Amino acid sequence: MTAAADVPPGSLASFVSTYMEKEAEQLMTEAMSKNFIDYEEYPQTAEIHSRCARMIGSLFHAPKDTSIGTSTVGSSEAIMLAVLAMKRRWKLRREADGKPADRPNIIMSSAVQVCWEKAARYFEIEEKYVDCTRARFVIDPTQAVALCDENTIGIVAILGTTYTGSYEDVKAISDLLVKQGSGVPIHVDAASGGFVAPFVRPELEWDFRVERVVSINTSGHKYGLVYPGVGWVVWRSSEYLPSDLVFNINYLGADQTSFTLNFSKGASQVIGQYYQLIRLGKAGYRDIMRNLTQTADYLTNALREIGFVILSETSGRGLPLVAFRFPGKDEGEPEDADFDEFALALYLRARGWVVPAYTMAPETDKMKMMRIVVREDFSRSRCDLLIKDIKLCCHHLEQDSQQFIKRMEEHASEHSVAKRKTKDPLNNPRHEHKRVKHSLQGKTGKSHAVC
Repeated sequence: MTAAADVPPGSLASFVSTYMEKEAEQLMTEAMSKNFIDYEEYPQTAEIHSRCARMIGSLFHAPKDTSIGTSTVGSSEAIMLAVLAMKRRWKLRREADGKPADRPNIIMSSAVQVCWEKAARYFEIEEKYVDCTRARFVIDPTQAVALCDENTIGIVAILGTTYTGSYEDVKAISDLLVKQGSGVPIHVDAASGGFVAPFVRPELEWDFRVERVVSINTSGHKYGLVYPGVGWVVWRSSEYLPSDLVFNINYLGADQTSFTLNFSKGASQVIGQYYQLIRLGKAGYRDIMRNLTQTADYLTNALREIGFVILSETSGRGLPLVAFRFPGKDEGEPEDADFDEFALALYLRARGWVVPAYTMAPETDKMKMMRIVVREDFSRSRCDLLIKDIKLCCHHLEQDSQQFIKRMEEHASEHSVAKRKTKDPLNNPRHEHKRVKHSLQGKTGKSHAVC
């Protein structure tokens, strides 16, 4: 294995796993030809999948005898399935009561990842947002519950937001719903936090211990420590997964059920997840997640000493990441400063680091911020290198003029590796979709950080 000090700088933007043991890689490579859905030909793959679903359900305190779960190609598919289940269950109940079922809505924080906008749009569900503020980066439970009406299919709570890594207060939302006698369910988007909180903050009640939580999704390819793409979704019981969404087939040689958006897929990622679960166990995941949390806290303290304003939580109260920004005029910003977080991101890129700069959710006056995700391959020595380069870049920014920064931005735009090699999957229609107005970003200027 390459020494940590010899590892070159790289992307600190993504949550996705970039390291697995060579034995895991070999096992996954050998399984590349296996079609996961073909249970008759590969029965042990189906058994491995069931074991993973049970272990992850147990991690989330799902009822042992009633819970049901499935793998997906990532949290985006898992979220789509959860939204379908909530919408279908709401529709069936409305129809049984002889009421209209044509105007469903879903309540969520404006800090949601873009896949939630997609789910609402694709399945024709009205989006109701609880806006973040410059001081609050998570959903407000009281506002969320106040938005509920007879057409609400569910409330989304995020365990680890994309922007600051903060955990939303699932239990507070549930308690308010119970107090009001509301039947609105909660779905927890634990894409990132599902494999962190149980090991760093086991006492935190956010999962099926909370009364109104009916489904949870998580990403195996994030802090589940598996290469992309694999995700998981678990329901409290089959009551919350309408049977008419599940299909039974026998044309692959055996009776089996299916509830996925995609049918055939490789077995490698599910096998990789099983390897990590039994290889590491609870103790292994606990050691890794606590180490990442300590590294994030170390980086937080260093950035605070440099003079940055820290927006993320510490000591395991959120994900192992650091969200930060330059101080404002009322927080000690130099009067003659003519650079921002985007300029720092550009300078860091010249040093080999990809640290995203982006604007926060709506109603925050387009607050600019940066985020560093601490993953398993981000060692303390690499952290020290990053801190050193941030100090160096800040020093250069203070000396360089705005005109020079603008010329550097133009140069990077014209000559970056990404510009030369990356192909937009929409190809020719790209200009028609570049400035869409239907998303949060199009409406408010919010930018979805890379995840």
